[in-house]
Amino acid sequence: VWYHKPAINEELLQSLPNLKVVASSGVGIDHLDLKLLSSYGVKVSNTPFIVSTDTADMGMTLLLASSRRLVEGHEMAVSPDTEYFPVDWLGVEVSGATLGIVGMGTIGYKVAERAKAFEMKILYHNRNQRKKEEENAVGAVYCKKIDDLLQQSDFVLLAVNLTPQTHKLIGKRELELMKPTATLINISRGLVVDQDALVKALQNKVIKAAALDVTYPEPLPRDHPLLKMKNVIITPHIGSATKKTRWVMMEEMAESIEAGLAGHPVPREVL
Repeated sequence: VWYHKPAINEELLQSLPNLKVVASSGVGIDHLDLKLLSSYGVKVSNTPFIVSTDTADMGMTLLLASSRRLVEGHEMAVSPDTEYFPVDWLGVEVSGATLGIVGMGTIGYKVAERAKAFEMKILYHNRNQRKKEEENAVGAVYCKKIDDLLQQSDFVLLAVNLTPQTHKLIGKRELELMKPTATLINISRGLVVDQDALVKALQNKVIKAAALDVTYPEPLPRDHPLLKMKNVIITPHIGSATKKTRWVMMEEMAESIEAGLAGHPVPREVL
């Protein structure tokens, strides 16, 4: 399965009685009905670990690009109408700012490692608190309540899996808890954010900006208001899109398929 296609539904499963394994690219499995697949005796694998480094890099890329208004700056620099660069065209500081990471799994932790190098203060919210030595290694402080993280952070970065519990995790209430100077960064799944609430929050200056590698749907309709906002950066879900990582993802998928067909334990099986 690549980019959620083909759709693994009951009709497809009934048409493939000898199907043994579904190998899915990437980490997220929200597009797969695991109970349905299991009822047909089909095993599922994904490629959860290889994508983490590149996706963490993407998170920092979006944070830096948004804070320094990189896209706007590029447009100004190349515009045929530009006669001078205004001295009062300013971004915001990253060094010393507070980063709140929602979801401190493998990707979230790698983001924290990068943010430490930028001398950021790091808060995180997770289902479970990390070990003290892991927290100390990146200087991260655990927030048991997401509200505490939202209220204190200059940048809020989402790195959670999409589950029923995280569906529209960030909505109107959560956005209003954030600082009016804060930026929301999403490298997880579009449906983790209530997109309509985000549009209103940006329009009404409830928060300063957003940097999104994921939306819903993908791509957005060409007349969507997010596409017209100067304080929004959107990239085409490219968190894991480097040559090396995509190659290894395909190798791991093939390895899982071969194991499943041979009746061997499936590497990286999703249980």
